[in-house]
Amino acid sequence: MAGTDPGRAAPRVVSLVPSLTEAVALSLPGVLVGATDWCTHPADLDVVRIGGTKNPDVDAVLRLAPDLVVANEEENREPDLTALRAAGAEVLVTEVRDLPGAFRELERVLRACGARDRPRWLDEAEAAWAEPVPTGRRTSAVVPIWRRPWMVLGRDTFAGDLLDRLGVDNVYARHEDRYPRVPLPDLRAAAPALVVLPDEPYRFTGDDGPEAFEGVPCALVDGRMLTWYGPSLARAPRVLGEALRAVRR
Repeated sequence: MAGTDPGRAAPRVVSLVPSLTEAVALSLPGVLVGATDWCTHPADLDVVRIGGTKNPDVDAVLRLAPDLVVANEEENREPDLTALRAAGAEVLVTEVRDLPGAFRELERVLRACGARDRPRWLDEAEAAWAEPVPTGRRTSAVVPIWRRPWMVLGRDTFAGDLLDRLGVDNVYARHEDRYPRVPLPDLRAAAPALVVLPDEPYRFTGDDGPEAFEGVPCALVDGRMLTWYGPSLARAPRVLGEALRAVRR
């Protein structure tokens, strides 16, 4: 636990990003006063809910009189952030495209929220990824994140960087879009050795997803471990590695 400066009043923070909500809540208990409906961790988080990441109730955020609103350039919409700033709120916007960037941004957010030192979980996460769990020889994969329409990981994504570190080469890593829409026949024609199916943002399951890729091994993975940058990073190499190894034997 990081802890705030005992000589200063704890700031009032509203988080519009589930990953950052978990990071702040575990590191600086009592600092968060508001979070989105999608902020599911920690499970016992008791703060005012202010709507979704894409449609927060700006007035509800302002009524909480936050000293800081933490957001992300990918998860939150610029019009909402502009409206908050116009009303006088301080907004810190993170940009996370890879693992090193996630660690830097987490430190920046925690400092801005009043942390006087690094939380233990952040050290554990960096150590866990310094020597990730081996998953065997490298393999190619497509990584759908939505269907109807089908969307996959493209270039410069945090989740893609994690998979790369675990020996998975994203077929669409050089696509011009970060989250391209690709018709299912084209996904099949790409002939991946593996399909990685997370359970968020779209909830792929054993009955919803693998049937579209008949004959190709499909790894169903914990979406939080793949896409959240926060305390879950300490467990992510092991959890993701086990899921990948289970279908690559």
